[in-house]
Amino acid sequence: MKRTLLLVLVALTCGLHATRAQQKLLVYMDLQQTDHLKAYGIAYWALTRGLEIDWLLNYRGGSFMLDYHDVVAAECRVRGVAAATIGAGDAASIYAEVQREDNNMDVIRLEKAPKIAVYVPPGFQPWDDAVTLALEYAEIKYDKLWDTEVMQEKLNEYDWLHLHHEDFTGQYGKFYASFAGASWYIEQQAVLEKEAHKLGFKKVSDEKKAVARSIKEFVGNGGFMFAMCSATDTYDIALAAEHTDICDVMYDGDPPDPGAKKKLDFLKTIAFTDFALEMNPLRYEYSDIDQPPSDMLALQSPESDYFSLFEFSAKFDPVPTMLTQNHVNVIKGFMGQTTGFKKGLIKKTVTLLAEKQGADQVRYLHGNFGRGTFTFYGGHDPEDYQHAVGDPPTDLSLHKNSPGYRLILNNILFPAAKKKQQKT
Repeated sequence: MKRTLLLVLVALTCGLHATRAQQKLLVYMDLQQTDHLKAYGIAYWALTRGLEIDWLLNYRGGSFMLDYHDVVAAECRVRGVAAATIGAGDAASIYAEVQREDNNMDVIRLEKAPKIAVYVPPGFQPWDDAVTLALEYAEIKYDKLWDTEVMQEKLNEYDWLHLHHEDFTGQYGKFYASFAGASWYIEQQAVLEKEAHKLGFKKVSDEKKAVARSIKEFVGNGGFMFAMCSATDTYDIALAAEHTDICDVMYDGDPPDPGAKKKLDFLKTIAFTDFALEMNPLRYEYSDIDQPPSDMLALQSPESDYFSLFEFSAKFDPVPTMLTQNHVNVIKGFMGQTTGFKKGLIKKTVTLLAEKQGADQVRYLHGNFGRGTFTFYGGHDPEDYQHAVGDPPTDLSLHKNSPGYRLILNNILFPAAKKKQQKT
């Protein structure tokens, strides 16, 4: 009798485990999600534990589906992320809906957590930069590196690189006119000059050009690069100005090359072409790429500043579809030293992901270079309309469902995607 009862209990237990094994956990990403930003952290956390995830493109805002595990469900509860446990039949119905030929949806298998690096200067604080704010809030691990590590080819140890809002032209952010006497500006210049001299360069501008070329090599070899704000246009400017001096005397000790504008080499850039430099050292602007110009930001109104995401075919254009997953299609604008990109100066090979309609302003773009990719996102902080030096950090616990921050986190998971679409 006891043996029979034991066998019954074993059978029931095995059946229970089999049922649980067939169940799925759906982390939905539509308006019902309680914390969109931490949901990305759950996905990354699961990948670091060897679990595979299906990214359901355009299904309920770009939801995540994975095999049910008690530990994952518990982690969702701890982090305040909404998720639903669904049976095998319901999961099959969802997969069938997503993969129907007449639906603009598809399934992308996420397989391995990318190793993440953030390019930041010494003294960096997480709240200085929207991407690191997002990583910290989503509890996604990242390593910090700067010029020495880049020049020592440490980038080869990483899959994904974010460029902190850097000035790759060597003009110290072109803050001279407003902050030349500020202690933080003087200290920043001293740190940058010390780093350049340590690496064997006489000028910060020359050192930054070399760093930009090393990062370009990282991308060409298969790396994923993401940049925001001034790290977007100044990066390409540094590449184009490899063989000319564009910095005035207060930045590098000697005047610029009078023929610098004509000596730019646009074949070396990855995103922009035919742009004109802003050679006035006292103007808070680098070139005509930035749209609107930085010194016209005061004329912008948050009430009328929105940009729209383009829609792509999930089945035929999975990469831009992944990068634009969201629970809304219209995003509120936000300013930065580089806010947007003039459409006519973007190379034809680059994919436009979002624009401000009627303003000749692209806010989000993506392209390929060699075996790798780059994504540029204009503006400084999606939840701080006009961030100024010394402003307090953004508290993302107050912006758990930020569509603007979701675009950043799409880029974090993008490198985890299987190269060929996975049909389930």
